[in-house]
This record gives sequence, C-alpha cells and structure tokens, in this order.
Amino acid sequence: MARSIIAIVGRPNVGKSTLFNRIVRQRLAIVEDTPGVTRDRIYANGEWLNRQFLLIDTGGITDARDEIQTQIRNQVDVALEEADVIIMVVDGRESLTASDHQVAHLLRKTNKPVVLVINKIDNFNELIDPEVYSLGLDEPVLVSAEHGKNIGDLLDMVFSKIPQGEDDDDFDSTRVTFVGRPNVGKSSLVNALLGVERVIVSDQPGTTRDAIDTPLTIDDKRYLLVDTAGIRRKSKVEAAVEYYSVLRAVRAVERSDVVILVLNAEEEIAEQDLKIAGIIHDAGKACFILVNKWDAVAKESNSTEVFTEKIRSAIAFLDYAPIIFVSAKSGQRLGKIIPAVDQVMESYAFRIPTNRLNRIISEAIALHNPPTHKGRMFKVYFTNQVGVKPPKFLFTVNDAEGLHFSYQRYLENKIREYFAFTGTPLKFDVTVKHK
Repeated sequence: MARSIIAIVGRPNVGKSTLFNRIVRQRLAIVEDTPGVTRDRIYANGEWLNRQFLLIDTGGITDARDEIQTQIRNQVDVALEEADVIIMVVDGRESLTASDHQVAHLLRKTNKPVVLVINKIDNFNELIDPEVYSLGLDEPVLVSAEHGKNIGDLLDMVFSKIPQGEDDDDFDSTRVTFVGRPNVGKSSLVNALLGVERVIVSDQPGTTRDAIDTPLTIDDKRYLLVDTAGIRRKSKVEAAVEYYSVLRAVRAVERSDVVILVLNAEEEIAEQDLKIAGIIHDAGKACFILVNKWDAVAKESNSTEVFTEKIRSAIAFLDYAPIIFVSAKSGQRLGKIIPAVDQVMESYAFRIPTNRLNRIISEAIALHNPPTHKGRMFKVYFTNQVGVKPPKFLFTVNDAEGLHFSYQRYLENKIREYFAFTGTPLKFDVTVKHK
C-alpha cells in the first residue's frame, strides 16, 4: 500500500516546523522565531498505529508579492496537489490575520480533506475563539507542538479522513517506475520499451517535470511504466518547480510495485545515485538496476564485471538488486527488462511455508549460535512470515534487543541461500515470549 501524503501549511511562524518535527520524532525542519525560515519543502517518513505516511513541511504563506513568496507559493501548490490530507496550522496565542484567511481560502479550493490545528495551546480547558470558525473549516484540534500535547488526537483525526485500503487505480497492472539522476536516459528507456515516443526525450537535463504513467501490455500482462523527473542535488536545483519534481518522484516510488534505478554508464556513480537508491530501499520496494548507455562505453574483456563491482561497492545496501547493462539508443538487452520486472515481482510477493522457514532458521542457529546479550543467551523460539511486498518475518524471541544487526544479516543471508528473493528487501521484526 502506498504511504499517505500529509502536508502542513499555514502563515509564517505559527509552529508548522515544530509540529513537523514532533510528528516525525526527528529534528529535521529548522525551527526559529523568525518568520519565513522554511522556504523549501521538507519531507520525512512517519508512522502512526502501523500506518505509514509521508509528511511535508512547507514555507509560510503571506500576501507578499516578492520572488521568495512566489517560490514558496509554487512549492506549496505542488505539495497540496500531492497531499491526501492537509493540516492547516494557526497560532492560538494570536488573533487570526489576513494571511490565515488567505490560506483557508486556498485550502477550500483544493476540495481535499483539511484538519484545522490551533497550536501553542497551554490550557486545553479554554474556550475556542469563535473567530476561528470564520475560516470555514471543520472543528479544530488543539495542540501544543512544542510540548507534544494532543499530537495523538491530531493524527487520529488526520487518518480518519484517509480511507484505508489499496489503491484502486490500475489494480491489475504492475507499476514500474524509472528513477535516477537527470539525463541518465529514463525517458529514452520508456520510449524504447513502448516502441513509440510517448515521453519527451532531450539531452537537456530536467526535461521531464512530472511523473508520467504509460500503460504497456505484453503477453496479456499489464504494466504501467512511470517516467519520473531526475532527482538532482539540492544545490543544483534553481527553479522552484524542480524542488517538487523530487517530491513527485518520491510519490511515484511509494505507489510502485517495481522500481528501476537507472545509472549512466558514461559517468561515475555519484552521491545522488546513493540517495535515490536509499529512497527505494527505505520504501521497501522490489527493484533492480539498469546501467544505460552501455553502447557508448569502450569495452574490455571484463568491463561488465568491473562496473558491477563499482556498483556493489558504492551501493552495498542494495546488494539484492540485479544489475542489467542496456542501451536505450541501440536496443541492446532491452528484452531483459520486462522479464526482470516479472522476476523481482514474483520474489516481492513470495511466501515461505512456515515449517520450511523454521527448519532454515533452526539449521542456521545450529551452525552459528547467536551472541549473548548482557550475559543472557539469545533464543529464537519460532519464526513466521507475516507479510509480503516486501516479505516480512516475525521472530518470537526471549529478548527483543538480542537480535543484533550482524546476526540479523546472517539469518537474512541464510534465508536467501534457500530462496533468493531476487530484487526485494526482507523486513525483520521481533516479539518477546518469556519461558
């Protein structure tokens, strides 16, 4: 299931960034008393009652008409377009301003669910200022973001406005998303697979601004190919629209079944490639790596092995992802892409029978005993697979902290010896049972 997207909006200095940090439980947004500190969109993953979401912090909206406010408004507009539900924040210590009414008017036009939040409340027994109802929004939620008060009630209200369930669009299609830095050839690859130029192709980086969905049917199997804007380093982003091409790419990854990381064979692996790979891994998606423009590289007898080793060394956490060398221009090995999609999708949805899984884990423990934790022997009583897409395993143990990362990695490798789970991450969790 794709993560819901929640956007926080409001005029400057009402506590949006403080609320953002409180909800995601990290200090990611810059918090200062100076209005207008948050200009660019900031987003982070969050979880509430086992529901995953993506939270967006936005810059403060005012009636100013300068260049900075224009960029903020552009970014807020795209955040609102992508959001499933919107949190509007007002300052409970001050009277409403013209900017508050401007924000409320903007939100009413979106026709999206809005939760009104009155922030900076110290006494929750105080009566709500009747002026708040002039905003034309639903009953407000009172919070203190600084002190973490009523945040749970706020999130309950937010998720009451987001229906649970799978996306109902193209439910019988496999969503395949191409991501990568600008100008690595994502659009060319999509066009080559489609056999017709449906996506604009240019040597100019940044040609694709939005995520573009195009259907493809092969042997009665339906796919939805999604071409995304190139994710570039923040220091290289100049136009306001580029900030949100990143958000749209992240959104596309979240809604995908299979994600294809596209690298440029003519260039060294860059830090931004690692960040994009991290987005894929953190989202828990089936994936593989395409090295495009392979026809343009001067070959030696071991060129493929050398480049593969570079990828494995640089992006070690994506070691489960197959690597395919292709050329969208010449058509080299393009026939391997759809079979690779099918293969990783099969692994993504694969489930191990419980008795077989427990035999594998028992044998692994017999070969290599887990380390002790605080002088106590760590024990695994039972293991079962509790989910797919990605495969998730629950270990019933005697000590929740005893499953050390290195031993977890060992058990993962043992599972992969029997079932490769090609192109999919494995998720581990523990529950404690005392004997």
